[in-house]
Amino acid sequence: MAHLGTLPPALGFLVRAHTGAGAAPQGPVATRALHAEAGGALSAQVLSATVLHGPGTDPGRAWTRAGDTVVVVAGEFYNQDELRSVLPGSPACDSDAELLAALFDRYDLHAFRLVNGRFAAVVASGARLCAATDHAGSVPLYLRPAPGDIRIATEAKALAAQGSPRGPSLPETRRVPGLPGVRQVPAGTVLELAVDSADGSLHRTWEPPSARRILSEDAACRAVRGALEQAVERRLAVGTKPLVVLSGGIDSSAVAALAAAHGPLDTLSMGTDLSDEFPQAEVVARHLATDHSELVIPMDTLLRRLPYTVWAAETLDADIVEYLLPLVGLYRELPDTPRRVLTGYGADIPLAGMHREDRLPQLDTAVTHDMATFDGLNEMSPVLAAAHGHWTSHPYWDRDVLDLLVGLEAGLKRRHGRDKWVLRAAMTDLLPEETVSRPKLGVHEGSGVSVAFTRLLSDNGVPDRDIATAKTLVVRELFDRTVAEGGHPDQVSGESAIHAALRRLRQGAA
Repeated sequence: MAHLGTLPPALGFLVRAHTGAGAAPQGPVATRALHAEAGGALSAQVLSATVLHGPGTDPGRAWTRAGDTVVVVAGEFYNQDELRSVLPGSPACDSDAELLAALFDRYDLHAFRLVNGRFAAVVASGARLCAATDHAGSVPLYLRPAPGDIRIATEAKALAAQGSPRGPSLPETRRVPGLPGVRQVPAGTVLELAVDSADGSLHRTWEPPSARRILSEDAACRAVRGALEQAVERRLAVGTKPLVVLSGGIDSSAVAALAAAHGPLDTLSMGTDLSDEFPQAEVVARHLATDHSELVIPMDTLLRRLPYTVWAAETLDADIVEYLLPLVGLYRELPDTPRRVLTGYGADIPLAGMHREDRLPQLDTAVTHDMATFDGLNEMSPVLAAAHGHWTSHPYWDRDVLDLLVGLEAGLKRRHGRDKWVLRAAMTDLLPEETVSRPKLGVHEGSGVSVAFTRLLSDNGVPDRDIATAKTLVVRELFDRTVAEGGHPDQVSGESAIHAALRRLRQGAA
């Protein structure tokens, strides 16, 4: 079992692998953290790193050197005991960085196929550089490659002002719009680079399963319950009280119920003056006897967080921004003391929770599509909470849970006329019936964000037919101002961005 603190040793990093002289990299980041230098000179390169770490954490645990290899890790591993079991002599490997160094020495880049975690990592060894994301890319990873000088960071904005692109395009990686030369490493991959030439190749370390498992109802419920129990337990920090964001829906309520089995638990529900899910969350909090609180954020205040949401998530997808805005508002309002936050976020993708299709081929097509298109949206980026000094974890996107949920045949996901049937049935004995049977409602719907964003644009003269396009243009304008141009959200006016987006909309229609 992983031994976690409230925060991992590193919330993010900036790395520079180079063949000449140079200092540890610096750049603007949204992550609120202290900075510590790491790395050293190897036989064929110098690895200079800036580790972003929270108060009271030891940044020395985020990196290690073993011979001619330096390893830097942001985030955390959840299967440490299993990883140690495959290493000769059962080495102590007190940190994830040490563990990865030992695994890399034994398995080379295939070591990343063994890790179940929420992390981004860089391994410099000899003249090679390996940059890896976890299976879900839940800690985004970006690079700006140039021969003899490769920059890597967990936030794209840190690389935006690092000079003109001079290196290969690395077509297997994803171009970041508005940031010439900056590429995003895909989820579930390790990018292997030669530092002197910056040439590289991509190796898959995880892919969503395309085959489907046929299980009885009882066997499926036992499997889902067991996998989710393990995922929640692995994310609980030793000696600290976890916080679960609770909407009162089945996803977050299941996480809260499984976490509450291990000790005292805080739960928090967020609503606005327009809408909330407080009564539904209160039912669960009373049932589990959690220390529960409610947070009301005025919708006008929440909409003013749009620049912060785009700045933190570094996404251009307007739908994702709507989903994330309530969470960003919530994280911002938490007290300054760092918290480990567990969420029910992400269950809808492998379980087709947002789809009401009873025809199973279409339902499984939706799951396949959603799993093929989640990458690069950054909807689980830790920066959303780390911008306010906190750390989030999402049990439904544990690698083992995801393998199981995606791989279940569609009839276990839509059954007896109910969405996400297998999850609901697996949690029947732990939650009130009204919670288990409650219809799906997205966080953006429960808080009224979608309606309010639409109304804001309508009030500015956008016709209904252009609302979706206008939202996309607003998000792009905010991305350009905060990520590409390096503006801080405090100095970026959401109203000004809306007006600029509307001008572009009208020009496009002219």
